[in-house]
Amino acid sequence: MLHKLADSGLAARVRVDSAGTHGFHVEAPPDKRSQAHAQKRGYDLSQLRARRVVMADFSAFDLILAMDHDNVSFLTAMSPPEQRGKLELLMHYAPQHDADIVPDPYYGGAAGFEHALDYIEDACEGLLKSLESRLRE
Repeated sequence: MLHKLADSGLAARVRVDSAGTHGFHVEAPPDKRSQAHAQKRGYDLSQLRARRVVMADFSAFDLILAMDHDNVSFLTAMSPPEQRGKLELLMHYAPQHDADIVPDPYYGGAAGFEHALDYIEDACEGLLKSLESRLRE
């Protein structure tokens, strides 16, 4: 998403962050396989570090996007009721893929990472268009 925002000129107007619903890998870099597949597409993930969603995220962000239904359920349970309208599935924005969720690639082979990246790129393209429209209003 950061690449798309930079290319569109919106990077200074949109804040993007990433956080997990569970604290399994806090402070760890992304999986080496994720980094390798992302690098092939021109994305450098090496400086990213995992963090867990915190309560302040619900007031700090206008949108909180999840990869799958389990994460939406977790976030809904954690979220203050007045902030729940910010929760959505990332794939809601995907114009080319008719899927609800981004499949978890971690237990499969290389094709799983490529498939997940295809979905994420598609959804981020649709999200960018939505943000451009909102920011023009």
